[in-house]
Amino acid sequence: MLGASVQRGLKLGGHAVDWVEDGEAAQAALGAEPYDLVLLDLGLPRRSGLEVLRELRRRGGRTPVLVLTARDAVADKVTGLDAGADDYLVKPFDLDELHARVRALLRRSSGRADPVLEVAGLRLDPAAHEVSLDGAPVALSAREFALLEALLEHPGRPMSRARLEERLYGWGEQVESNAIEVHVHQLRKKLGSHFIQTLRGVGYVVPRLP
Repeated sequence: MLGASVQRGLKLGGHAVDWVEDGEAAQAALGAEPYDLVLLDLGLPRRSGLEVLRELRRRGGRTPVLVLTARDAVADKVTGLDAGADDYLVKPFDLDELHARVRALLRRSSGRADPVLEVAGLRLDPAAHEVSLDGAPVALSAREFALLEALLEHPGRPMSRARLEERLYGWGEQVESNAIEVHVHQLRKKLGSHFIQTLRGVGYVVPRLP
């Protein structure tokens, strides 16, 4: 029930979410796919979350890990953090706090201190889920917002279509072959064609505009 609620809440927040329900499946997923963030329950069947975490770090994985657990003893928190966890959230928790911690970890892993993304009059606020251009609000769909956020996190750094699809869609979600192109087209209509450039054979990039 908690897993389904977390998955639903994060999807409503614009995140693509893959969910597995035991430690063996979690370890297999982490070995097969690149992830921006892991939410890890310590009380997993087949292999504990602590084992999954230690194996991830042993392999050199640097993906931020937010541990979710019912164990609120200080010793348990210390063990998790020393095993490589980046943050700790004790169940039950509020979804708003979960969203805030997710945003903070993603921001930290991308090397940013400022929670708001800004480029040449374009402003994206992940917490408020708002976008404005030269002070005027811009209405975006959830996936348009997620795509723009992904590109704005690293201006000047191209992202491939495949990587953008991973950011926007979880397992089992149908992805049309031209889905990214459609979202980019809509963003250009709303923001101006100069904000997103296509690098043929490479992907898309928000240039470092003055």
